[in-house]
Amino acid sequence: MSDDAELHQVRDALDHAAHAGLARLTGGLSPAALTAAYMDWAVHLTISPGKQVELAARAARQWTRLTQFASRCGLDGGTCEPCIEALPQDRRFAGDEWQRWPFNIIHQAFLLQQQWWHDATTDIDGVTNQHEAVVEFISRQILDMASPSNVVATNPVVQRRILETGGQNLVQGLRNLKDDWERIVRSKPPAGTEGFQVGRNVAVTPGEVIFRNRLIELIQYAPTTAKVRPEPVLIVPAWIMKYYILDLSPENSLVRYLTDQGFTVLMISWKNPTAEDRDLGLDDYRQLGVMAALDAINAIVPNHKVHAVGYCLGGTLLSIAAAAMARDKDERLQTVSLLAAQVDFREAGELTLFINESQVHFLEDLMRSQGYLDTRQMAGAFQLLRSNDLIWSRLVRHYLMGERTPLNDLMAWNADATRMPYRMHADYLEQLFLDNDLAEGRFRVDRRPIAVSDIRVPIFAVGTERDHVAPWRSAFKIHLLADTDVTFLLTREGHNAGIVADPGRPGGRFQVLTKSATDHYLDQDTWTRTAPYHEGSWWPEWTCWLAAHSSKPANPPALGAQSRGYPVLCEAPGTYVLQT
Repeated sequence: MSDDAELHQVRDALDHAAHAGLARLTGGLSPAALTAAYMDWAVHLTISPGKQVELAARAARQWTRLTQFASRCGLDGGTCEPCIEALPQDRRFAGDEWQRWPFNIIHQAFLLQQQWWHDATTDIDGVTNQHEAVVEFISRQILDMASPSNVVATNPVVQRRILETGGQNLVQGLRNLKDDWERIVRSKPPAGTEGFQVGRNVAVTPGEVIFRNRLIELIQYAPTTAKVRPEPVLIVPAWIMKYYILDLSPENSLVRYLTDQGFTVLMISWKNPTAEDRDLGLDDYRQLGVMAALDAINAIVPNHKVHAVGYCLGGTLLSIAAAAMARDKDERLQTVSLLAAQVDFREAGELTLFINESQVHFLEDLMRSQGYLDTRQMAGAFQLLRSNDLIWSRLVRHYLMGERTPLNDLMAWNADATRMPYRMHADYLEQLFLDNDLAEGRFRVDRRPIAVSDIRVPIFAVGTERDHVAPWRSAFKIHLLADTDVTFLLTREGHNAGIVADPGRPGGRFQVLTKSATDHYLDQDTWTRTAPYHEGSWWPEWTCWLAAHSSKPANPPALGAQSRGYPVLCEAPGTYVLQT
């Protein structure tokens, strides 16, 4: 080895070690990326006198509004109409106590300041869209942290609670803090998750594991009807979390609902990877996951095509597999359903704020050093997207009010996170998020590019209105990429609650519209004005669509196929889902 090559290796080793150590301190955020964003914003604001004058004028108007508000409150005995309304999703100042002096003035001043900083960090000529979004996002996090609702001295609701309990709420809050800290140190799940045990009261739909490799267990669920549709349903869940979000409690289990509607259902359960799995890449997830599962299904239910369903990242992986199969003339798919999944990542929501070359390489150094992306490192990023709901409101409730938020099955599942292998996540970030290779025809499978437009089977795509992970407008882009019949359904709620939409839950509402391969394109806004509304859960709409693309019911298949190499290995939910 030459001296230059040896020096290069030493340099790389030092850089990787330094970046990995720094990443652990910053939660995986690249200081270079943040500095570049703020420098871009600061320099362009400095050389924009018009924007500066506008901000100064707005500050003066807001100060005038606040002083007039304070004067009116003084004359009216402490209560009056607010000078600024909180956003609909902001419930921090909704209590009656916040409408009384002096807390009405305190929270109104905060909301005006929040509005001013939004104006100060947006609409500045010359700043890149990503840098503007990063600065606005970080500024919002700082303001959320400094909210008067987070401090005892400026939170009248907490003060009333102190008077009611004689300060016992703060004592209980300290107990909650101690308990949470001990759970973090011992890597134990959050308080309340003990009431939800996999295989006992969640993930309890009867079935058998009929295949296992180093990455997946394949669960085949027992039929609940005398006859079933001949075409089985294969569900590909996201590997970022455990599969059983689609098999929660019996009353809201999508798996149980499908079996009750006469479908044979199989589910992939992903292994929770360790450092030994660091070199498993995105194509390994395709081959060892989707393709291996299809091979098993072909042995169990021969001569029948498959309804393939992908949720979140599982939908993206399924799109890759389906496009490669179409290219290679593999005709084993009957339909494709994409639940809150993306194939185009140019507008993938706030998760893309920190996805640039600097951030990706910084994160890669962190993953390379430990072999995977840890659950806490992922959970922190998702919580920041909704910091009011998932961080600060919880801290106020748990530590200042001395209460515990009751956990439901969905919240307990959300705490049961998994790791992601270094190679796979690096592939995912670089090829999909950063370069958008799948949507733009550069993604390669077996060294040849694939195109989503090659998929010719019908597609059913579901978007959720308040999705911070896979925004519905991004999921809607399947219309632009697929040259086939696309049925798009838009439902309420967010990324998880919008999918777990059991018919027994009240308040469901959705829009749905089918575009045939020969119809003209409708943009998102026109679609929302055109698509009819329906009340209730979207599950019956989807299962009717599946049934319309299925053959007449027949006798259900056996569980597994031992003679073809797929014996029953163990009962559902299997072993991989129990890995921590």
